[in-house]
Amino acid sequence: MRIDLHTHSKISDGTEEPADVIRAAADAGLDVVALTDHDTTGGWEQAAAAARRIGIGFVPGMEISCRTVEGISVHVLSYLHDPQYPDLLAEISKARDARLTRAERMVELLAEDFPITWEDVHAHVGHGATVGRPHIADALVAAGVVADRTEAFANILTSHSRYYVTHYAPDPVLAVELVRQAGGVPVFAHPVASARGRVVAEDVFRQMVDAGLAGVEADHRDNPPEGQAWLRRFAIENGLFLTGSSDYHGTGKPNRLGENVTAEEVLYRILDEGSGAEAFLPGHTTAS
Repeated sequence: MRIDLHTHSKISDGTEEPADVIRAAADAGLDVVALTDHDTTGGWEQAAAAARRIGIGFVPGMEISCRTVEGISVHVLSYLHDPQYPDLLAEISKARDARLTRAERMVELLAEDFPITWEDVHAHVGHGATVGRPHIADALVAAGVVADRTEAFANILTSHSRYYVTHYAPDPVLAVELVRQAGGVPVFAHPVASARGRVVAEDVFRQMVDAGLAGVEADHRDNPPEGQAWLRRFAIENGLFLTGSSDYHGTGKPNRLGENVTAEEVLYRILDEGSGAEAFLPGHTTAS
C-alpha cells in the first residue's frame, strides 16, 4: 500500500477542503491518507465521508504545534486520539486562542509597512480555522508584496523578523503525554528540519520517548540526509517506528502527495496502538 500520513486542509493552513485533499490523494495513487491539520480535528468528518465514498483508507490525525522552554518549535503528529479528551482539548484550545491574538498583533505591525489589513488576512482563512502565519503570507501574496508563501516565510514572516510575535504553545513532552492519555499515537514531525529553524537536542528526543513517543517522521523533504540517517539509528535504539509523509498543503507548499510514504507494517502498528478514534480501510473498519 502507498500510505501518506501527513496532510493539511483549509481547516488549518492548507488550500483545499478536507474532501478535496482525500480526492487528490486518491488521484495521486495513494491507498491510505491521514488528515493532520494543525491543532484541530475539524476536518475529520468531511474527510472520512469522502474516503468512504471514494474507497481510500483514512486515518484521522492532528499536528500539535509545540515549543520547548528554549523557544524551539516542535510539531507532534497525533493519530487516532479521542478528539474530545478534555485535557488535550483544553491545551489545544489555549494554544489556538494565543495564536489568534498573536496573528492580530503581527498584522498590526505589518500594516505599518505594507498594504495589508486584518480583513485581507481573514479572507484567506477556511471556515473554522484559526488565523496563522500562512494566512498572513497569503494576504501578502495577494497584495503583491511577495511572490508566494515561501518568500514570505523566508523574509517578512521569519522568526527573526521585527514583525514576528511569539505565542503560547505546549511543551512537546506534555503533548506526547496528552496524546497517549487520549488514546492516540504520537509521532515527532520532521524532527531534524534545520532549514525551518533550530532543532531540539537529543535530550528532548529522549524525554519525548520516555513520555510515550511512538515514532519519528524520518522521510520528509525538510529532513536533511544526515539527519534522516541519525533518526533511523535513534529509532532502532529506542524501539520507535519510522514514517514517511508529504506534509501536503495543496498549493500552499511545493510538497506533493505521496512524495514520501509510510510502510504498511507501520500503519498497522499505529492502528493497533490507537484507541481513541476510528480509522477506515476499504474492506474493513478498524475500531479503536
